[in-house]
Amino acid sequence: MNKYDLILYDLDGTLWDSIPMIMESFRHAYIEVFGTCERTDEDLMSYIGRPLADTFSMHDEETSKRLLDAYLVHNRFLLDSDVIPMFPGVMEDLNRIKALGIPQGTVSSKRYESAIVTLERKGLEHFFDVGVFKDDTVIHKPEAEPLLYAAHKLGFTDMSRVIYVGDAVPDAKCAKNAGAAFALVSWSQMDREAVMKEAPADSLIIDSLWELVDPS
Repeated sequence: MNKYDLILYDLDGTLWDSIPMIMESFRHAYIEVFGTCERTDEDLMSYIGRPLADTFSMHDEETSKRLLDAYLVHNRFLLDSDVIPMFPGVMEDLNRIKALGIPQGTVSSKRYESAIVTLERKGLEHFFDVGVFKDDTVIHKPEAEPLLYAAHKLGFTDMSRVIYVGDAVPDAKCAKNAGAAFALVSWSQMDREAVMKEAPADSLIIDSLWELVDPS
């Protein structure tokens, strides 16, 4: 008997290695609007996993919009260029888990129009029974709503049998707030200690997605 009825995944930094592309898009936006990017990589990295607009929320409304627009244009160019690699073993493990009949889905703070580009280019859509994106909920990670909404769409109510797989603090907090289990991917580029500090008790650190169903 499987321990989890539903496995939900973050996207950026979890299934595919888009962090370098995101950082490049952040820097490009600042350089285009201000002529330079004075924000540190550590600062910008801390916003990954949250809605994109949060990254620019310390600026006035007009400046924030200009930065967001510049980001989206450059980011879409990179997405269309298919520069994002999958993490090793992810595609194979998604396929193996699907063969077991365990429902899988994605919960991301990305906009649907951005996420679907890579999902389609990588041929990932058929693995997932549900997808929740920024457009689908009013409240976003790190609050519980995105995970609860994904589970609800598939008819699952016992969140203790749902696990969220992520790479960042907002993912860990979201799982905890939703009463779900959490697994941190070992290839996360975030501070592992900081993520696990915010995670539910008994959270996992996994070297492959297959460990979620076969921990041996």
